[in-house]
Amino acid sequence: MTRLTHLDEAGTARMVDVSAKAVTAREATAEGRIVMLPATRALIEGGAVAKGDVLAVARLAGIMAAKRTADLIPLCHPLPLSGVEVALAIEDTGVHVTATARTTHTTGVEMEALTAVTVALLTIYDMAKAVDRGMVIEGVRLLAKSGGRSGDWTA
Repeated sequence: MTRLTHLDEAGTARMVDVSAKAVTAREATAEGRIVMLPATRALIEGGAVAKGDVLAVARLAGIMAAKRTADLIPLCHPLPLSGVEVALAIEDTGVHVTATARTTHTTGVEMEALTAVTVALLTIYDMAKAVDRGMVIEGVRLLAKSGGRSGDWTA
């Protein structure tokens, strides 16, 4: 079994030292969705939610969250992001969110992509909860990552 890198030999949490790792271009893509009532989806799609343009605000929230990942996840390295894209698509049952984060650094951007998706979904929930408290966030996962010593990975 592979050893957990955020634990030392005594099992104490630690920040991984990445100083010896090569600087490479790295990219990660994550996805998730929020399931809602058809009427809620129609309000979002029609731009009729009282708080404003749900998709535009969620996109910005996801980008901002990716930039603040190290402030939210205790052992995550702060990274200079070279790009973050958040795409939102209306589906029959709700909204699908995909986020891609990029950097040229010594560690990957999986957490930034996952954070962007999660916060975008939470923003949708927050903006539409007045009309649908039963929305469900689901399927948040890493789709792909590239770069670094471990190479490429795809779900």
